Amino acid sequence: MSAEGEKARQSGEISRPEPTLPTVNPAVDKPEPPSPTFHPAVYVTVWITLSSSVILFNKHILDYAQFRFPIILTTWHLAFATFMTQLLARTTTLLDGRKTVKMTGRVYLRAIVPIGLFFSLSLICGNVTYLYLSVAFIQMLKATTPVAVLFATWGMGMAPVNLKVLMNVALIVLGVVIASFGEIKFVFIGFMFQIGGIIFEATRLVMVQRLLSSAEYKMDPLVSLYYFAPVCAVMNGITALFLEVPNLTMGHIYNVGVWTLLANAVVAFLLNVSVVFLIGKTSSLVMTLCGVLKDILLVAASMMIWQTPVTGTQFFGYSIALIGLVYYKLGGDKIREYTGQAGRAWAEYGATHPAQRKFVIIGAVALIFFLFMGTMGPSYAPESVDRVKGMLGGASAGNA
Repeated sequence: MSAEGEKARQSGEISRPEPTLPTVNPAVDKPEPPSPTFHPAVYVTVWITLSSSVILFNKHILDYAQFRFPIILTTWHLAFATFMTQLLARTTTLLDGRKTVKMTGRVYLRAIVPIGLFFSLSLICGNVTYLYLSVAFIQMLKATTPVAVLFATWGMGMAPVNLKVLMNVALIVLGVVIASFGEIKFVFIGFMFQIGGIIFEATRLVMVQRLLSSAEYKMDPLVSLYYFAPVCAVMNGITALFLEVPNLTMGHIYNVGVWTLLANAVVAFLLNVSVVFLIGKTSSLVMTLCGVLKDILLVAASMMIWQTPVTGTQFFGYSIALIGLVYYKLGGDKIREYTGQAGRAWAEYGATHPAQRKFVIIGAVALIFFLFMGTMGPSYAPESVDRVKGMLGGASAGNA
């Protein structure tokens, strides 16, 4: 190679520009911070509050407010839900999930309508039950819903019969049977309506599971309500037209209050909205434990609001049913894992906050003691309890 060529090559290497980093304007290219979201505990609290409120609200209207038209009340809830889902579908993005559902007239008639029929029957039976049974006893009976779902799954061929699983759910049934024997105000027709409602609801859930097993029909609870509410409202409305509307007067409506009925429908609809957010923000463990907690709170609320008598036998049986329910939902391995995690967290909390932990323990023991004594008192010393109530009533009357 000549000297001129070598010089040219060296000159080309020297004159090659060095790579430089691009300049970045932090004010322009900085990504937006993620929008703040609520803590999962907020969604759990809202769901428990709304779910409990709907049950207590329905009991108040149907029983204590003497609006003894459960089918009409169910129709009103579904008609309001139909209106609201149609409104939300046109004004918000909450129901955009319906756009991915391949809904046709044939699918609607062969899937949605039969499911809607069982949905209507479960709602009707559930509301009629409030006329006969206490909220506390109704919640105890509802603990058997997973058992009914299991049998419906086997009956429809969705899963093979498993004797081991059957033994697991037997504990739930045993607990509910014991609680039923301990019920003071047992009404057979109310019991049968509640059992019927559980069977219809279990059948509906299995039919929905079979429908949603295909990816093209995946729906969240709010989208499901969008499709099911109209057909259920029509079915219930036709039923009410023959059974309850002839006996309904404006006096019944004014006695309850138009605004009360409107608030009742709003709370029932908001419950469906809260379920959508709860599913998206929590796990199956949280939902299972929240359901158990909600049932316990409803039993306590029924005792405090309406002085519903709950015997020690019922507490014992319901405790067995709840233990069986948690075991069936989670399984032994998961329970051991979560129990170990909870034990470590409780030990750490005790090490960092010893005074607060002692306060929690004392409060829990006191609450259990007073609940137990409150249920035992009327059974072993009814005269003394009545005398104390009379004394309190006289004292309050004298101070008025």
